[in-house]
Amino acid sequence: MIERQLAHILKKRLEKFPILTLIGPRQSGKSTLLRNYFPDYEYINLERPDYRHLIMDDPIGFLGSREKGVIFDEAQQVPELFSYLQVVSDEKNRAGQYILSGSQSFLMNERISQSLAGRTSINRLFPFDILEIGLRETVFDTIYTGFYPRIYDFSIEPNEFYPPYIQTYIERDVRTLRSIENLTTFTRFLALCAGRIGQTLNLTSLANDAGVSVNTAKSWLSLLEASFILFQLQPYYKNFNKRLIKSPKIYFYDTGLVCSLLNIRSAEMIQSHYLYGALFENFVIAEIIKLQAHKGYNRKNVYYWRDNNGVEVDCILEGVDGRLHLIEVKGGATFNRDYMKNLKSFPLKGSKVNKRIIYTGENSLTMGDVEITGWNNLSKVLGELAEK
Repeated sequence: MIERQLAHILKKRLEKFPILTLIGPRQSGKSTLLRNYFPDYEYINLERPDYRHLIMDDPIGFLGSREKGVIFDEAQQVPELFSYLQVVSDEKNRAGQYILSGSQSFLMNERISQSLAGRTSINRLFPFDILEIGLRETVFDTIYTGFYPRIYDFSIEPNEFYPPYIQTYIERDVRTLRSIENLTTFTRFLALCAGRIGQTLNLTSLANDAGVSVNTAKSWLSLLEASFILFQLQPYYKNFNKRLIKSPKIYFYDTGLVCSLLNIRSAEMIQSHYLYGALFENFVIAEIIKLQAHKGYNRKNVYYWRDNNGVEVDCILEGVDGRLHLIEVKGGATFNRDYMKNLKSFPLKGSKVNKRIIYTGENSLTMGDVEITGWNNLSKVLGELAEK
């Protein structure tokens, strides 16, 4: 079994909180992690109707009779359980009583805020990150394969894994979270989002192309975020007087999923695909966010920057020490000095601003005040950036 970075952090937090919560996309490895790293806990999968009926027939009696810890997997299936967990955990008044896991952050967060606020540590687990699984031989293989554990555990080809995964997601999570009558339209909307990675979000254009209203498009984007399919990268506009773009960008948590939605059927197809640069950019930014989560940080310090003249920095990390880490992501294997021009145009200067270019070449070096990171050194550097 591949060791998950988050496991040791969960063990420490379970010593401090009565309830531990683990959320993340379906098949990101939540159940495997919990069952392997907490073997002394009773495991209950609440997707099973018999378990749901057993618990809700007498929830206080069921919870009170458990002397050892209990893992409730897919806890959002029994929303009534959360209120009883509050009562029983308060009565027992000890750390490490229950572990909750779920794949729908909206439902989980809603129930936690209503019943378990202050009683639980909320943690996020995504598919493997590059420190856990490493990079594949080429950038194209890495982007195409993605990082879902089942692909690696059972040597499944990406074009065999992702289409059923997407279909299952739409038929289960989408139906649960929203009353969507036309799933074909939603599937088209999802594919349109994949075609817009790395672009400034234009809700009106997206809605028109999908054939839905702007409010529906906004609602569906929230659904995709709540089930950990995509995220919106917000613009950085602090400390600036000049006009800046203030619309977010769309990225997916997993590039293998994007490739499937774009009908990319092999790693070789990525080399000549018009979205190759955006796919590599998506990969780097998603890895930073995943690494932060897997190191136990629930930060919201990752942004992009763009002014109204089109000058743009792909990624900005606002460090806990107040430093800004500017990152330009380039898909070229040969370094070009033009890669540096947007970093030089950034209006803030000095020791509080660190500049870096990430590209797919093999050489890592320093040019002036810019650190240049090649493919061979990417895992180390992204791991360090996630700590900022």
